[in-house]
Amino acid sequence: MNGENRKAYWALLAICIIWGTTFLAARIGVKGFPALLFMGCRHLIAGLLLGSFCLIRKSKMPNLRAFKAQLLPGLFMVTLGNGIVGWAVKYIPSGLAALICAMMPVYVVVINLITGKSERMNYKIAFGLLLGLSGLLLIFKDNLAYLGSTQYLGGIIICLLSCLFWALGSLYSKQKQSEYNDVYMNVAMQLFSGGAVLILASYVIEDWGAIHGVPLASAGAISYLILFGSITAFVCFHYALSRLPVGVVTLYAYINPLVAIILGFVILKEAITVYTLLAFVLTLAGVFLVNAGYRKQSKPLSNASAIRIKQPSYE
Repeated sequence: MNGENRKAYWALLAICIIWGTTFLAARIGVKGFPALLFMGCRHLIAGLLLGSFCLIRKSKMPNLRAFKAQLLPGLFMVTLGNGIVGWAVKYIPSGLAALICAMMPVYVVVINLITGKSERMNYKIAFGLLLGLSGLLLIFKDNLAYLGSTQYLGGIIICLLSCLFWALGSLYSKQKQSEYNDVYMNVAMQLFSGGAVLILASYVIEDWGAIHGVPLASAGAISYLILFGSITAFVCFHYALSRLPVGVVTLYAYINPLVAIILGFVILKEAITVYTLLAFVLTLAGVFLVNAGYRKQSKPLSNASAIRIKQPSYE
């Protein structure tokens, strides 16, 4: 293994750990602080910092047309995809949220199968969908005692919807390629626009009058999420992607939920049951089979699509 490949594997390891910690950090951050405002500030500031970094590195300043092209992906992936998960983890365990969001690739593939003309169902996809659905049913079974709570049930539903919106935004971004060919600046514009919408939504929905300073835990969590969850991990992802096969890089998606579940158990004392572990195995086995089956199609999964599948949340 040469030096560049070794660095790429270290970058991949960083992604596996960092993106696995972001659900926990979000859950800590939204305690005692408006969830949408927290997530909005996180993404808006990350977008500003990443955009500033791009300009310092002599990237071309995007025009208004380029910014408008990133508004819809920003709304779908950042606001409705990642941002609303911040509200969900206020009421459900971070490990549970991570496990539900791990089904993201299934959404992408199913939408492709429904809307695509060349893709067809095969036994791997069918069996994978069955396993993923079984894992989802186990998640609900494991949480039957809590489903009487509207907020708890709402948190689960929000996570499921966030996957759908992220998948739709991902596929839209793939099909509507921006004329501004700078992936980092495009992501910065998505983060900024999505974060701005979250702050606006927070102003309308949440009670800012109840804010009397930022709790230390929330300040630490948002700093971590901006610097590591959004910027460092994203740079590591693209570094790894540029030097390793896509199939190897996307293995991070199978590790993130395990990291989130373990950290939730160790730090926040979130319960881990036999059903949780079984749901984890079934869900990720289903995701693996669906992806494997889709890659067998006559029109293989492209790199662009794989890039989008990887992120449950620009985490």
